[in-house]
Amino acid sequence: MKSSSLPVIDLVLSETQPLSEPTSNNSHRLTVAKSSDDRASEVATVTESTVDSLVTPQESLQPAKAAQVGKWGIFGSTFFTIFLAEMGDKTQLATLLMSAQSEAPWVVFLGAALALIATSLLGVLIGRFLATRLSPKTLETSAGALLLFISAMLLWDVVHF
Repeated sequence: MKSSSLPVIDLVLSETQPLSEPTSNNSHRLTVAKSSDDRASEVATVTESTVDSLVTPQESLQPAKAAQVGKWGIFGSTFFTIFLAEMGDKTQLATLLMSAQSEAPWVVFLGAALALIATSLLGVLIGRFLATRLSPKTLETSAGALLLFISAMLLWDVVHF
């Protein structure tokens, strides 16, 4: 049996830290030695941790993403999403008709704005409540299923009436 020197690869893996947490040196050293011949002998030594703890779950990255975006980024994203979603919908058309028929368009604007604020507040409160009870993946899946169900019901109404 011939003796060969084994090439050694030394990697340092760092854990992802949310911006709100103090940073520390949470690195794990992984040393892999592999033979240069055809034998498949590999040796791995992991210190300070196991391989399973090196894998960061997707859900633990959510606070880091939110901290990176910032409050103004969240505001802008929310504003433009709602603004574009509400363009040309039945609420805007109803507001347009009420304003055209009314002698006080600013009162119509105020009523429509307060109604949109009230429904948005309700959505935020329910969303915060559900976020404490369900995982983000479950919330996204449930919201998608609910939107698909509503779309199917609307399509059913269009086709059958």
